Amino acid sequence: MTGRHDGFFMLPTIDEIISNFELLDDWEERYRYLIELGRLMEPLPDEAYSDANKVQGCASQVWLQTHMDSSNGKPVLHLLGDSDAHIVRGLVALLLSLYNGKTPAEALSTDALALFKGLGLSEHLTPQRSNGVRSMVERIRRDAQMALAAS
Repeated sequence: MTGRHDGFFMLPTIDEIISNFELLDDWEERYRYLIELGRLMEPLPDEAYSDANKVQGCASQVWLQTHMDSSNGKPVLHLLGDSDAHIVRGLVALLLSLYNGKTPAEALSTDALALFKGLGLSEHLTPQRSNGVRSMVERIRRDAQMALAAS
């Protein structure tokens, strides 16, 4: 598991997360792993807990903040997020690992729901949480679409 790196929080890569998920046989362990992923996220700055960053359609409170980072030459998504529910925070972390560092075009062609289905999460999440994941993905896709249109 990846933790802090040079003062920054580091989530595992999406490939590491998928590998770790495959090693865990029992859903109780997978839920604990999701909760641990949530703890590894970079903290959301206080000012980001705003209505503008709040994701609508989630039963739990979820905030997502999207920045475009062009420091490596091409603009890529840099997402931060948080939730008031431990498992949902882990789902946010999973989405951040999937989308961070992608260009807006790559983000738009990324199928997060297929990933959730492949990990078996779709059948193990309540309908409310599944709807919340869809809302988070739609929000990330909307932000990527806006970034693409602006470039």
